[in-house]
Amino acid sequence: MKRASGAPAASVVDRRHRAVRETVARASEIVSEAGVTRDALAAIQSQLVALAKRRELFPARHFPADRESRMGIYRLCEDAGAHIALYASAGLPGKRQTPHNHTTWAVIAGVRGNERNTLFDRTDDGSRPDQGTLQKTGEVTLGWRDGLALMPDDIHAIEVTGRGRSLHLHMYGRRLDDMAGRVFFEGAAGGAIRPGPARPEIRTPVVSVAEVKAMIAGGRELAFIDVREGGPYAEGHPLLAVSVALSALEERIDALVPRRNCRVVLYGGDEGFAEIAAAKMARWGYSNLSILAGGVRAWWDEGLELFTGTNVPSKAFGEHVEAVCGTPHVTARELEERMNSGAELIVLDSRPADEFRRMSIPGAIDCPGAELVYRIADLAPSSETLVVVNCAGRTRSIIGAQSLINAGIANPVVALENGTMGWTLAGLTLEKGKTRAAPTPSRKGLARARAAARRVGKRFGVRRIRNARLERMRAEADAHSLYVFDVRSPEEYVAGHLEGARSAPGGQLVQATDLYVGTRDARIVLVDNDGVRATMTASWLIQMGWRETFVLEGGIPRGRLAIGPERVAAFGLDGVEVDTIGPGALADALGRADIAVVDLADSRSYRDGHVPGAWFAIRSRLDACLDAIPGTPAVVLTSPDGVRARLAAAEIGGDASATVRVLEGGTRGWVGAGLPLEHDRERLSTPVDDEWLRPYDRKSGIEAAMLAYLDWETRLVSRVERDGDLHFRIAPREGPRAKP
Repeated sequence: MKRASGAPAASVVDRRHRAVRETVARASEIVSEAGVTRDALAAIQSQLVALAKRRELFPARHFPADRESRMGIYRLCEDAGAHIALYASAGLPGKRQTPHNHTTWAVIAGVRGNERNTLFDRTDDGSRPDQGTLQKTGEVTLGWRDGLALMPDDIHAIEVTGRGRSLHLHMYGRRLDDMAGRVFFEGAAGGAIRPGPARPEIRTPVVSVAEVKAMIAGGRELAFIDVREGGPYAEGHPLLAVSVALSALEERIDALVPRRNCRVVLYGGDEGFAEIAAAKMARWGYSNLSILAGGVRAWWDEGLELFTGTNVPSKAFGEHVEAVCGTPHVTARELEERMNSGAELIVLDSRPADEFRRMSIPGAIDCPGAELVYRIADLAPSSETLVVVNCAGRTRSIIGAQSLINAGIANPVVALENGTMGWTLAGLTLEKGKTRAAPTPSRKGLARARAAARRVGKRFGVRRIRNARLERMRAEADAHSLYVFDVRSPEEYVAGHLEGARSAPGGQLVQATDLYVGTRDARIVLVDNDGVRATMTASWLIQMGWRETFVLEGGIPRGRLAIGPERVAAFGLDGVEVDTIGPGALADALGRADIAVVDLADSRSYRDGHVPGAWFAIRSRLDACLDAIPGTPAVVLTSPDGVRARLAAAEIGGDASATVRVLEGGTRGWVGAGLPLEHDRERLSTPVDDEWLRPYDRKSGIEAAMLAYLDWETRLVSRVERDGDLHFRIAPREGPRAKP
């Protein structure tokens, strides 16, 4: 599938979003200048009718009406800053709403179909809050290009007439769920009064599978987000969908999708998670939201590929690199034979330190992916030394080995076929707990690394920008998504980094790009202190299809740097007040029958260690989890840092049958107080499907899982080609290379 030449065409979703924002901005200006008057509302009505005339922006398929309720209300804009909300109200013949007010001004404009509005005056004195009388004062039917304006105290009833579906735009001075005092009367004469719904069912416009495919091919920014838990995601998802589980949405979405007006398409299964996620994101300022109609099932029903596993684009890329470049490899048995024979070789493990400590090839040295070219000159000063690069499976071995080859080092280089999994499957023993790490490069080694990086940058078209250009990109971040990544080691990042840069060690950024970047066709700027690691990482991202990838010239500017770990913003915490309990007080209370500790960490973290006696639960279905825990009058929620627990406690609020408190500082606070952890998975309040288990994470069937994983990985090339959404630009190898 090829992109059309020139600028990509804007989709209906993009054009509607732009038109809606412009209309809301003009309405806000009118209210700001003239206040809420009949004349001001007439001016707003003119603007809204002009928008409604563009009915091509509001296709009926984006706004289906529910057959049972005969209606559907869709969020187009809920702008907290402008204090204006705009909705598309869809209806089927027979849709009715009894007389009601809004407590704020309202303007209506017709897009299609007919909506009869009956107007009323309230004739009683309002002394009885549960009863009232009305008198009809007029009637107007709104069709295409018709409009109606209502003052805050005006009362109207609506009914969809005619045979066809209707769609009308409704603009208000406040959100529908923020209309305190709104009331509905029993009928045309008044009668019993009931309050308006505190939480009206507001939906998100939907898009079809074909439209999403067109968006992917169109070349404009798109965040395609799967909000199911990690397990269902890994069981099958579209190739370019990024996993952001609803349970972790507040904690992850800001970093993954930083631009609030970016086009976002959400989907889930049949559990309703996508609508919940959309409602939350709208509150946080995301304004261009759609939901994939029918969810993941619709994708499958269209005969399209669903991919199992995680980080699929990156892993497929590794397989493509091996196929195109002919990256040489060595089997575990062949490597063992060379090691036993005393051959001159060095084994470099391209994984992060925590993975290396867990298991490693005997004698291997930890040298994560982007560090290889940076440190190789001192690790293998003799050109006769065979350099073997490994990871746990295949991707980082291939990319690491090919990085050294692309850099033009004189040594023979190979990837260890199937990494530590291949070593285990060959019946060989891994080391555990080792901490051998590659040293900081010498001055001579750094000079050689810089020269190699310059060659790579020139070959692969790596573009460099100065700090002034980066600042312009930051200023344009409302129009073009921008990610700034520090690709050095986590330790270097903590010691001092460019303000606003996120930590993304280069090897991991290539290996699991979708953990860091949630928006396709975004701008990416890579930063280091010498240009080597950033250039090597950029060369791979460019080949992966991230065309707008840049390296900051000169590295991190001298001057004031940010110190410490990355600060991750979490939505939803502002103004949250929850009851807490300290670690010591909880320790004293443990063992009592009247208290239950509920851990909302991911299942892997829960297994690695949790408060003694804690139950495992998944936040997205916490109500069901609490129901499954033997009844107690008190619940203490925890999570690794306490953030997810606080968010969950705030959501439960007064709805819980038990008293709910949050462990201060989360489980880390418990550990910091010197208290012990328990290591088991015996107390499960729900099936464990929040994460995909790597072969090494399993308690049984490990070797079978390894074989299945390796088979899956090697089959990705043909499946990605068949899917057609991902386009790699891998440069073939330069000339023949001597066999190691």
